[in-house]
Amino acid sequence: MMRKSEYALWALLVVAVIAASSTVVSLARSPSAEAANSEIYDQLNLFGEVLERVRQGYVEEPENKELIKSAIDGMLAALDPHSAYLTPDGHEDMRVQTKGKFGGLGIEVTMEKGLVKVVAPIADTPADKAKIRSGDLITRIDDDEVLGMTLQKAVEKMRGEVGSPITLMIIREGEDEPMKFTFNRGLIEINPVKYNAEGDDVGYIRITTFNEQTTEKLVKAVNELKTELGSNLKGYIIDLRNNPGGLLDQAIAVSDAFLDEGAIVSTRGRNKEDVQKEFARKGDITDGKDLVVLINGGSASASEIVAGALKDLKRATVIGTQSFGKGSVQTIIPLGSTKGALRLTTARYYTPEGVSIQATGITPDKVVEEELPEDVKKREELIGTRGEANLRGHLKNEGNEDGKKEKSGSSSWIPEDKTKDTQLNYALELLRGTKSVDTELKQKAEAEAANKPEAAN
Repeated sequence: MMRKSEYALWALLVVAVIAASSTVVSLARSPSAEAANSEIYDQLNLFGEVLERVRQGYVEEPENKELIKSAIDGMLAALDPHSAYLTPDGHEDMRVQTKGKFGGLGIEVTMEKGLVKVVAPIADTPADKAKIRSGDLITRIDDDEVLGMTLQKAVEKMRGEVGSPITLMIIREGEDEPMKFTFNRGLIEINPVKYNAEGDDVGYIRITTFNEQTTEKLVKAVNELKTELGSNLKGYIIDLRNNPGGLLDQAIAVSDAFLDEGAIVSTRGRNKEDVQKEFARKGDITDGKDLVVLINGGSASASEIVAGALKDLKRATVIGTQSFGKGSVQTIIPLGSTKGALRLTTARYYTPEGVSIQATGITPDKVVEEELPEDVKKREELIGTRGEANLRGHLKNEGNEDGKKEKSGSSSWIPEDKTKDTQLNYALELLRGTKSVDTELKQKAEAEAANKPEAAN
């Protein structure tokens, strides 16, 4: 245990480091800066005293490392819902997700009755070639029993160096005995872009996340759809529904891919003068074909940047329901290989028209809602839909400081059967010319005007 003298030395060192940092920033400090530093020192002393009291007097001996981590977590959670401390493992997992490549098996998994269940093997991956099937239950990974593991822990164990061996014990429906599979891990790519032709005239592109592969895969999708559909190609549907976001630079690059000019997004930090703007460069990969963007309550962050840019610059028609409303930018600050990283909210972002969507979201050009099944409808009526505005401690929208106009989020449900996907089918009709948003809006305005009582003269 750390004694009082040790605590005093520790506190003194922390204060000395902060003082040195302050000196680097400004050698000539104002009285207000001196007062602020004095307050920080007082609060650090308070923290040190509370820490020592807990370490010495709590009913069970606490872990020092866990105490400090919890204090850091609490500090960051008090800022906003998106700032957080990442452990070394958490930081590495984030790096894997944003890179989009890792050594693994190539299976989508979930947990069922304490075991890892294979949702589906990914085509042409080691798991697929080893004949792992959908519905298989993994009971053992190498020498470790799965029962009692968290899903995250099981996934970590299945990932590893490309070429390294792994052994899985699997229970398969219809087989009397558990089955043993031994094979080598391979290079797995998280494919963020899926696409297909809808009929013989529309290209459908779904972007599921914004990782380092997104723009490259998008360009490939557009080129292959061009080749497949040829002169019949009327336009593209860019489906951003339930896309939670990702890398800012990829959101900018994806927006740029559909534009020839214009401001894509601007970010503003704590200092109002610290504004960065990103502009499109000439080179629309679709050659100016019509675009329809689909969004819903699960479209957040980077996907809102793309939808906002294409909407404000009149490059696409946005269809669907109100987006999530995450209008802030997080910076990952590494703290060293053994210390993890800090994910800190450092800026708000604004659409080309200078609008912040923080806690408000993107409003579609045309609101089109899905026909919800009764169970989904009842659940949403009971618990409501969630967006940024519902998150505790979220940043306020600077344009709506009173919070009264905050609104974000909507249903994120999408039917598996495309024939029942109201939003997708509306987009198809729009591109094929059987529907017109302008005509519908005009008819709606005329109907509203006709129903208004005439003013008395």
